[in-house]
Amino acid sequence: MATVFTIQAGGKWSGIIGRGKLIDMKALGSRANLSALLYHAPYFSERYNMPDTLKAQHTAYLTQGHILMSDQGKAMVSITADSVGWHDPLSGYTTRSGTDAKYGLTRYQTERNGWYRSGAENLTAEMYRHQLTPRDLTAPVNFFSKVVCEPDGSMRYVSQETKGRTVTLRTEMDVLIVLSNTPNPLDPDTGYPDSAIEIEVRDAPSLLEDDSCLNHCGENRRAFENTWNAYELMRGANRS
Repeated sequence: MATVFTIQAGGKWSGIIGRGKLIDMKALGSRANLSALLYHAPYFSERYNMPDTLKAQHTAYLTQGHILMSDQGKAMVSITADSVGWHDPLSGYTTRSGTDAKYGLTRYQTERNGWYRSGAENLTAEMYRHQLTPRDLTAPVNFFSKVVCEPDGSMRYVSQETKGRTVTLRTEMDVLIVLSNTPNPLDPDTGYPDSAIEIEVRDAPSLLEDDSCLNHCGENRRAFENTWNAYELMRGANRS
């Protein structure tokens, strides 16, 4: 049975999703950007590691076939389907000061739910629900955004169509996922995006030996094996 919900523009969500699930994310409008943090549940000290994920897979962006690795070299989630083609793991999240400077000063006290949230505030607020603090903030994946690294080391935001596009994650371990539907910090447009994101969580089919994420590169297979070994050890001696 599937669970479906929508994160409105400026909204946030967090929750623990068990191993062996598919997370379908669909952008309902243009200029979508969904910032995501991942932590191993219930051991939140292990979390998504951007440098290892990119270095191991020899990439500066994420798409179908890639996996998100933890700081202990484990496969956390796999990107099993992707109609977007490019997701940004580099540019971070928006801040309160940056949001005010780009989109105009807003406050909850005056605009109520129409005020412009920042990624840092959203992520931090959701992390507090799980006894995590701002010290636990790491570089997120910005799904639906394209940011290109230039030869001189600079990063450039590239507009790409997002309305109706989807990306699917498969959980390879139990994960806490923290989501913020806030703008990409490098998006030059001065209008606050209004795209909602639809999320559907459902059971994943069994992993097959010819799985594209498993076989993307040798480093991916080792990360899967690290996850499998860890879960085998955690099963205990009295299993049936």
